[in-house]
Amino acid sequence: MKSLPDVRAGVPTPTGNPWIMLALGVLAQAAGTVLLSTPAFLIPLLHTERGLPLPLAGLLAATPTIGMVLTLILWGALADRVGERWVIAGGTALAALAAGAAAATSANYVVLGIFFLLGGAAAASSNAASGRLVVGWFPRERRGLAMGIRQMSQPLGVAIAAVTIPVLAERDGIAPAILASVVFCGVLAIACAIFLRDPLRHPRAAATKAVESNPYRGSSLLWRIHSVSLLLVVPQFTLSTFGLVWLIADQHVTAALAGVVIGLSQFVGAVGRIGAGVLSDRVGSRMRPLRWVAIAAAVAMIVLAGLDWLEWPFAIVAMVLATTISVADNGLAFTAVAEIAGPHWSGRALGTQNTGQYIAASAVGPVAGALIGLVGYPLTFVASALCALIAVPLVPNYDEGADRHAVPTGGAGTEHVPATGTGHARA
Repeated sequence: MKSLPDVRAGVPTPTGNPWIMLALGVLAQAAGTVLLSTPAFLIPLLHTERGLPLPLAGLLAATPTIGMVLTLILWGALADRVGERWVIAGGTALAALAAGAAAATSANYVVLGIFFLLGGAAAASSNAASGRLVVGWFPRERRGLAMGIRQMSQPLGVAIAAVTIPVLAERDGIAPAILASVVFCGVLAIACAIFLRDPLRHPRAAATKAVESNPYRGSSLLWRIHSVSLLLVVPQFTLSTFGLVWLIADQHVTAALAGVVIGLSQFVGAVGRIGAGVLSDRVGSRMRPLRWVAIAAAVAMIVLAGLDWLEWPFAIVAMVLATTISVADNGLAFTAVAEIAGPHWSGRALGTQNTGQYIAASAVGPVAGALIGLVGYPLTFVASALCALIAVPLVPNYDEGADRHAVPTGGAGTEHVPATGTGHARA
């Protein structure tokens, strides 16, 4: 469906289907996530067969997220300036090149880690820009759903990696497993360069003072959301990084079956993100569902810890449920951050949001790996639960700045009106 021209804006909106733009953004970030997840799914091979200590294997798994931390805000600022299309396409192409270099040097763990770091730095482009793309193409009343679908990209990418990387690594070795990322990223880079379109936004000179203002000044709202998301990353990445090796070493599951379990849990988590987004549209708040997810994540990790300590087989089911819950917060927080920041700040704000998350994610690999070695999996899961509990009181009580993206978009072709006259949507 083509967008209608916006008479009030004086210029036509770009032609394009918002759902196709959303699909391209999802797939591009999923391709990048396959690259980011690859070293974590190499841990069983590196640790159990090649003798690499678990903390060092966890550090290698963290290198792509370290790379993302270094560039997320820069990619976001670039998206604010030049738009999403070339940021996503160009960054994904660079990620493919870095993955190819990693495959070619996989025998040297130091060089491998460097190229994984560079791959993460490049893949950060889609993380920073695809959320901005969604907010630009969809009106507020559909953004929860759209951003929930967009947030499927991370668990979708992890699921793809879970069912491909362990099998390729076990059968063919490290290099062929890494080459899967080259294919995924390369194809999506070409597709985004050809088909992706930026949504229409008012030029900076025509933007209102409210839109132009720095959303970080005079309010702690964005910082609180960033902090909540950072804390909720801990249970999410503890499970995504060490879930596979936990299933194999602690639950005595075969590598192939463990990959299927991880892939299933990530797929269910992806669907859960859509449900969380739809719920936020229904209740008119991003913050209330975010608080519910934080509470549920803490409970799920404690239950998992208890079942694992008791050595009950239901621990595997609890792990799937905990994984599903632990990824449900991302879309809620991303939508709120983009709406509060506005169209001329959302790239940087989303880059800051992701930076905090990936700083935490980078620490989870080596820290959780060392903690598992010292106290075992159950107490490590309890530590993750405590992080989720700390996040609960930090969740804001209302959604401030209901819609600073009140500009014409390709999705509707008309301007959107804030949810309330005061710009506050009470939770």
